[in-house]
Amino acid sequence: MMKRKEVWDSRISSPVTRIKHPHEHNLSYYSKCMFGGILSCGLTHTIITPLDVTKCRIQTYPNIYKNLFQSIKKIVKEEKVRSLTLGWTPTFVGYSLQGLCKFGFYEIFKDVYSNYLGEENAYKYKGATWLLASASAEFTADIFLCPFEMIKVKMQTSKANTFPTKMVPSIAHMLKNRKESKFPFGSVGPLWCRQIPYTMAKFYFFEKIVQLMYDKVFTMPKDNYSKSTQLGITFASGYLSGIICALVSHPADNLISQLGK
Repeated sequence: MMKRKEVWDSRISSPVTRIKHPHEHNLSYYSKCMFGGILSCGLTHTIITPLDVTKCRIQTYPNIYKNLFQSIKKIVKEEKVRSLTLGWTPTFVGYSLQGLCKFGFYEIFKDVYSNYLGEENAYKYKGATWLLASASAEFTADIFLCPFEMIKVKMQTSKANTFPTKMVPSIAHMLKNRKESKFPFGSVGPLWCRQIPYTMAKFYFFEKIVQLMYDKVFTMPKDNYSKSTQLGITFASGYLSGIICALVSHPADNLISQLGK
């Protein structure tokens, strides 16, 4: 009697090869991805707030703020060092929520779409699955990010003493003037235009570069390499994909800064 083939599940193993994932994609796994997203997006964006303030000023007032160092010097001289931290609270809250959704939902959508396609098609169209899963995750993430991004940009681009510098008063101000500010989702369109291509490029090229690394450079089975080597490959792949996606998202990033003016 012919043995029945075991039903494939994307949460358990890779398609066709049936190589089991190091960790089953269950609630615990997805939760860890979400927590990792909070750390990777919330903390990192908050740490570089001074650069973000400077970038937004350059994009919004290019005739006044010419370049990075001139802009930092001007801001510190005219508004004091503290102005370089404007918007750090909405940055932390907004990008933590975005990271939670982006990294957690990406893994969920990837498994859902792969299982929907079936094993053969999931293997054949895995690139398309990465793109669709990342777009779906970012679409959701930006809905949570948008109100905080609007507050952040408004804080960072407003003239001194014309807009609250604390998050709660800023929310109240934006709600009070919602016809003008279009708060809380007035920037979600440009945000999708910036973030969805960014995230699609990020995850697609990350997955592709990791795959190429193990196919062409580190050709032994993955488990044969030390954790530090695997981490190095992951870091290098993330760094390279980050460069690509930053180039993809730059035009829409300019638009968001202009809208927040």
